Amino acid sequence: MAATGTTHLVRDFNHFITCYLCRGYLIKPTTVTECLHTFCKSCIVQHFEESNDCPKCGIQVHETNPLEMLRLDNTLEEIIFKLVPGLREKEEHQEQEFWRRNQPKENGQESLSCQRFVLHDDVSDHDDFHRNDPQIAVCLDCLHSAGPSAESNVTDLIKKFIRCSSRVTVGTIKKFLSLKLKLPSSYELDVLCNGEIMGRDHTLEFIYMTRWRLHGENTYPMVLEYRPRIDFG
Repeated sequence: MAATGTTHLVRDFNHFITCYLCRGYLIKPTTVTECLHTFCKSCIVQHFEESNDCPKCGIQVHETNPLEMLRLDNTLEEIIFKLVPGLREKEEHQEQEFWRRNQPKENGQESLSCQRFVLHDDVSDHDDFHRNDPQIAVCLDCLHSAGPSAESNVTDLIKKFIRCSSRVTVGTIKKFLSLKLKLPSSYELDVLCNGEIMGRDHTLEFIYMTRWRLHGENTYPMVLEYRPRIDFG
């Protein structure tokens, strides 16, 4: 007797691919590493503005900086895009429109060749695969308050203004800084926006929308600060 195939509808999977906070499809799905609950990236970061607890189970994610406990789930994102026709195109269009409206003016910034610092799974066959991405201008300022021993290693950049893809992550910025400052591979840096440490998976686009723009900053370029990592333990 032949087995009959079962056809599933997208709504059959809604429990797994929708955000607990906004009830929409997960956009840039981001998982809380302490409890493994997943939310839209923008939703969970905005929630952590007011609380350090997971909105679904109530567990305390981190005493002071829950953003450090977030990880992007790129695999789940690809699954959702395959399940929901047109969602990827819609999100990409909205992102392009946002950056077109908020395009910073040319200020003679140094161009950051993002492809030199991307992870292996981001590598493209084309050398200029970031060229068509929305661009963002950033000023990288050194914080000189971490003690004299740190200042001997971490200094101001000769050219602190860069212009790069809005999809570049904080982790890539840290690699860029380490190369420019000739730091040893074991040297750890913190990158901050408005005095708050940014997670290594945060993109510049995300920081701009949730930390720079929403805090009333309308000037360009966006300012990120860096310093040696401080061990509070």
